Amino acid sequence: MSNPIEEGKKLAAYQAVDDYITADHKVVGIGSGSTVVYVVERILQKPELKHIVYVPTSFQSKLLILEGGLTLGSVEQYQEIDVTIDGADEVDEELNAIKGGGACQFQEKLVAEAAKKFVIVADFRKKSKKLGTEWTKGVPIEVVPMTYKSVMKSIATKLSFKPISSKLRMAVNKAGPVVTDNGNFVIDTHFGALEDPAKLLRELKLLTGVYEVGLFCNMAEKAYFGEENGSVSILSK
Repeated sequence: MSNPIEEGKKLAAYQAVDDYITADHKVVGIGSGSTVVYVVERILQKPELKHIVYVPTSFQSKLLILEGGLTLGSVEQYQEIDVTIDGADEVDEELNAIKGGGACQFQEKLVAEAAKKFVIVADFRKKSKKLGTEWTKGVPIEVVPMTYKSVMKSIATKLSFKPISSKLRMAVNKAGPVVTDNGNFVIDTHFGALEDPAKLLRELKLLTGVYEVGLFCNMAEKAYFGEENGSVSILSK
């Protein structure tokens, strides 16, 4: 593998699996994103992990589980998960994260919250001192379609945080907005550097029409980052 960023992501994913998934686990959550491909790759290299039930957070991770011949489960069946490993769009020094660049934030949060341990794998470009400094596309806010205009108005007028930009996420190869696995729309709102992401999360969740927010606060216990030179750095609580 000649791409050092991909090599770093692979090493970070491998180390997270080696450190966190053991043969005595019963249920493991598998997140979404490019780094998670390497998480599943590593699991498949370890026959002692074949018996575990794997719960996906998206159609992408569901396919990875099925194509790997692993046992597929769901949150409806398993409300308690041993560990969930997932990617992130940005991670701050307190291990708060922005997720939802792939529009899977609701399932990702559901599976992360069900887990006894939540671990992030990402590459070095996702690290920042404050959320909103590296990932400037905005906080993904999943909304019920009929409410997207009223939610956008509320974002502009009702929060203690002032948005820099706020827009409905549009599909790339289809005319119209991105539609999540839950049939909802996504509003990407950039607030700049976030001093208190947990407070913003609380305020956004109170807006009528908001289904879920791609802010993951006080959830992860460790993050593995693939560095540019191919090494792995670890950030812990």
